[in-house]
Amino acid sequence: MYMKKLLISCLLLIGMNAGAQTLPTYLDETKPVEQRIDDVLSRMTLDEKIAVIHAQSKFSAAGVPRLGIPDLWTDDGPHGIRPNTLWDKWRDAGQTNDSCVAFPALTCLAATWNPALAGDYGVSLGEEARYRSKDVVLGPGMNIYRSPIGGRNFEYLGEDPFLASRMVVPYIQGIQSTGTAACAKHFALNNEEAFRKRYNVVVSDRALHEIYLPAFKAAVEEGKVWAVMCAYNLYNNQPCCANDVLVNKILKGDWKFDGVAMTDWGVHTTTDDAVKYGLDMEFGTHTDGLAKGKDNAYEYYYLARPYKEGILSGKYSMKDLDEKVRRVLRLHFRTTMNRHRAYGFMCSEAHYDVARKIGEEGIVLLQNKRSLLPLNANAKRILVVGENAIKPMTVGGGSSSLKVQREVSPLDGLKARLGDKVQIDYARGYVGDTIVSYSGYRFNTDLRDNRSAEELKREAIEKAKGADYVIFVGGLNKCDGQDAEGYDRKGLELPYGQNELIEALAAVNKNMVYVNVSGNAVAMPWHAKVPAIVQAWFLGSEAGNALAAVLAGDANPSGKLPFTMPAKLEDVGAHALDTYPGTWRKDKKIIDREYKEGLYVGYRWVDHAKTTPLFAFGYGLSYTQFKIANLRADKTTMTRDGKITFTVDVTNTGRRAGAEVVQLYIHDKESSLERPYKELKGFDKVYLQPGETRQVNITIDVKALSFYNDKTQSWTAEDGEFVALVGNGTNNLKNSLKFRLQ
Repeated sequence: MYMKKLLISCLLLIGMNAGAQTLPTYLDETKPVEQRIDDVLSRMTLDEKIAVIHAQSKFSAAGVPRLGIPDLWTDDGPHGIRPNTLWDKWRDAGQTNDSCVAFPALTCLAATWNPALAGDYGVSLGEEARYRSKDVVLGPGMNIYRSPIGGRNFEYLGEDPFLASRMVVPYIQGIQSTGTAACAKHFALNNEEAFRKRYNVVVSDRALHEIYLPAFKAAVEEGKVWAVMCAYNLYNNQPCCANDVLVNKILKGDWKFDGVAMTDWGVHTTTDDAVKYGLDMEFGTHTDGLAKGKDNAYEYYYLARPYKEGILSGKYSMKDLDEKVRRVLRLHFRTTMNRHRAYGFMCSEAHYDVARKIGEEGIVLLQNKRSLLPLNANAKRILVVGENAIKPMTVGGGSSSLKVQREVSPLDGLKARLGDKVQIDYARGYVGDTIVSYSGYRFNTDLRDNRSAEELKREAIEKAKGADYVIFVGGLNKCDGQDAEGYDRKGLELPYGQNELIEALAAVNKNMVYVNVSGNAVAMPWHAKVPAIVQAWFLGSEAGNALAAVLAGDANPSGKLPFTMPAKLEDVGAHALDTYPGTWRKDKKIIDREYKEGLYVGYRWVDHAKTTPLFAFGYGLSYTQFKIANLRADKTTMTRDGKITFTVDVTNTGRRAGAEVVQLYIHDKESSLERPYKELKGFDKVYLQPGETRQVNITIDVKALSFYNDKTQSWTAEDGEFVALVGNGTNNLKNSLKFRLQ
């Protein structure tokens, strides 16, 4: 069918060129895009207009073959280009040419605090999409890390709206520079996974605008994103995919979004709501006719036959339909109808280099007592323990599951880096997950092990006694109930008895390194007994190589936490105030999830409730040391239309080259409305040789001093005194400077 449509399109274009002196306006690239869209609209039939606004398969929407407009193909991201699925099913299609490079999860990207790397990530992902003829990458994810039990947190960019905003813009620009659309998701308030299709978020306007929307706003207004995927949940008692406030008023009204608002796959709505409340493309709803024996499931989508029948009966106007089609056509002209977009590359070494670089910069050194790391070059025997040292982590977790060309495990990475000089031994330690296939894709690693938990533990302890180092690679995986779409975690604890095993190993070997593989915080009740702790994330194809480079000292860790690691779950605002999972309504169909903590998410709650986190937001160690000093500003008073630049001197006082992230937080000394004690408003990553000093400048304007006034429904900055706080983490802001706004 696809080849038939393509042939028709080609013959049409040949005929046009041969039989006419000039191209139709919509094919004339010298004409303005909006003029070309007007021309296409004038030529389309009602059936053609209906066809382009809903899916024709699991991941594609029809083009207009009669006019030479190709089908539109989407593909899951945000960490790699998902393997092809069957036309009408979720299962892997069984092809052999759809493997990809897996890039580190977005939590790792956020931990780099390096927007330039975000741009490289986007370009690489866009190039892989182009090679596979995908027009829309369903990513990036940018929902806020509200709770550490959120199953999909690993796909997002952390707890702070400013950090997420700064990282997401270059990611989007990078993807779209290849002629592939990015699709910002999940708009909005999809902060947990449990009951995601049945919960209605109750949140203050201030928290909505100050915490949960800024990354989306930046994606639209700065990143110029071409598509937005709406979330499963409800807000203001309406589905987010057809929501008068979120989609009509904010996204398309206030932010002037000119792209396509599309559904997530499997959302709930109605034809009336979809027409009225901003939905442009329907890619998946619970009208799936395949399960009901209908010939064509997609004809029964809300924006398909029911919409057409409503137009013919006079219930709906052509004006609303044309507005949706106009947006879809705009997306086509940016992607499928752009004859100048690149061909792309797949699995290139340049992409692996980007993946490894992001992994190296995103890994966070959380603890390093006795300078245990980097590994001593004189070590003779290293024991690696833990299932996550051998388990594929690019597979599973939901829609971000990938089929990779290669994935270097932590064990193999260490062997490749150290094996010619060091004896690398391995002990499983525990068995957590032994699946060998996911969504129809079977992977090579066989994780089955019939030994008992006690046998596995005893083997690890015996081997640990004679090792120079024990490197425990544990944490979470992408199974249901851990870091996975559709499920939330049951708590903060490590699964599979890892805590007991870690305690036992630490008791017999003082040189223990714990490597936490996860996209979420975990409880570490043994942290005082383990000298070195590394947060390693889901690192993608180059996981083992990136981790080995950091442990061996080839790469100096420079990652900073993009979320707070609490000591216990009750230290998180959403759980301290008992807001999770929420309150079921009497009919048991909808659960109201009230965000009682309001603005106080992450480190904002730490300041508000005066808790002590296990590891603070923005925190991360290095193999060298830095001094941040001499904070000054180019003025003491900032006007509303002006800017102020803060400068500090950063010195590498250690013996290794490395990078430090200078972080600027703003404290409002007096406000008419309650505000968090401090908020991140600027950062810069600086690379320094040993002994080198460099000035770092961070400039802010009045936006950095503003809060959302829910009474006036506008952003407000009040005259008065502010304090700039500068350091390298929310727990280490030793430099402060007062200034005024007037």
